[in-house]
Amino acid sequence: QVQLVESGGALVQPGGSLRLSCAASGFLFSNYDMSWNRQAPGKERELVASITRGGWSTRYADSVRGRFTISRDNAKNMVYLQMNSLKPEDTAVYYCHTRVYSDYWGQGTQVTVSS
Repeated sequence: QVQLVESGGALVQPGGSLRLSCAASGFLFSNYDMSWNRQAPGKERELVASITRGGWSTRYADSVRGRFTISRDNAKNMVYLQMNSLKPEDTAVYYCHTRVYSDYWGQGTQVTVSS
């Protein structure tokens, strides 16, 4: 079955960096687009970044463009989110997502940006 397992969330100071990882299994990873999404307390889940199956095209939310970078390693079935210049408003639970006939989400990893 499709499984997505996120890791890398932590408490970090404003201006700091984090790298999130998502380990995928149960499907042919290199055939599917992947994305990172986040949900802050009291807010709806939002798309942060997406990457095509071959990694040749990426898209970002306006709020993170220039600070976050999504990447993938198809040999390792991994997708990453490098987050730089973090702001308090980046605080959220971050989820890995893919659509293999239906939507699949990981359990999420907490990112807290606070001094």
